Amino acid sequence: MSIFDVIFSSSVFAATLRMAVPLMYVSLGGLLTKQAGIENIGLEGLMLIGCFAGFVANYHTSSWLIGILVAMIFTILFALLFGLFVVSLHAHEIVAGVAINVLGSGLTTYLMRSIFGVKGSFTDPRVVAIPNVEIPVIKDIPIIGDILSGQSVLFWISILVTILVSYLLYHRRFGYYIRAAGENHRSLSSAGINVSKVQYLTLVLHGALIGIGGVYLSTGYLTQYVENMSAGRGYIAMAAIAFGRAKPKMVFGSVLLFAFVQALSNRLQIVGIPSYFTDMIPYAITVIVLAITSYRTFRKEEGVSCD
Repeated sequence: MSIFDVIFSSSVFAATLRMAVPLMYVSLGGLLTKQAGIENIGLEGLMLIGCFAGFVANYHTSSWLIGILVAMIFTILFALLFGLFVVSLHAHEIVAGVAINVLGSGLTTYLMRSIFGVKGSFTDPRVVAIPNVEIPVIKDIPIIGDILSGQSVLFWISILVTILVSYLLYHRRFGYYIRAAGENHRSLSSAGINVSKVQYLTLVLHGALIGIGGVYLSTGYLTQYVENMSAGRGYIAMAAIAFGRAKPKMVFGSVLLFAFVQALSNRLQIVGIPSYFTDMIPYAITVIVLAITSYRTFRKEEGVSCD
C-alpha cells in the first residue's frame, strides 16, 4: 500500500471524524471562555475529570446517557472551582489552569486505583458504549457511506452544537455579553451588567461541553478508562482555538485539520513509518500552528496586515 492510498483512504477520513469529536466539544467550551476574557489552559485536566466521572457513572448504571450527564456535572463543578480563583479571587489564569491540569491528572489516577483497584487501565462489560448512528441509504453509498455512516451520535450533535454556539455568540443578547466581557468588560459593567455573573455562566457552558468531550474518550471512542487518556488533547484543543481565532466555524475547521493529522499519523504506521515518528506528528503540527498564530498576533499588534 502506497502513502497516497493511505492518505486518501475512506478509513482515514472516517477516523478523522471519530477523532474530531472530543476535540470539537473541548474546543467549543474553550472558545466560550476565551470570548468571555478568560484564558483557561486547564482544558486537559477538565477533560480528564469528565472522562473519569462519566466512565464511573456508566460502570455503575450501565447507561451511557447517565454517564454523559454525570461527566457534565462534575466538569462544571471543577470549571466553577477554576472560576472561583480566577473570577472572584483574581488569581493568575495560567497558574490556576496549571493547577486544574495537575489536579485532574492526580485525582483521576488516585480515584481509579482506589475505586477499581488497578493501575494503568480498566474495562468492564457493564460499561455501555455511546451509540453510533447508521444512516439509511447513505450507508450503502461507496466511500461516502464508509465515512459518514456509523459515526457516534455525539459527532452529529457536535455539528448542531457548533451552530448553536455560533448563534449564541453573534445573534443573542447573552452572546453579546460574553464577547463584551472579553473585549471591554468596563463598558459592560458600566451598562449595569454583572461581568462576573456572565463569566460564571459561561464557565458552566464551558464545563458542560468539555465534560461531553471527555466522556467520549472513555465510553465512546473506547469503553475503557486509561490513566491520563486525554493524551494532550486539551492542548491540541487550545491550538485549534487559537488557529480558529476563537470563532466557532473556524475552530470547527481547525479541529478537523488536527483530527485528520492524528488519524493519518496512525495509518502511516501501515506503510512502515516508525511509530515513534508518527506519534510525534500531531504535536509537531500543534507547535507549528501555535507558532503561526503567534506570528499573526505579533504582526497584528505591530499594525501590519497578515492577509
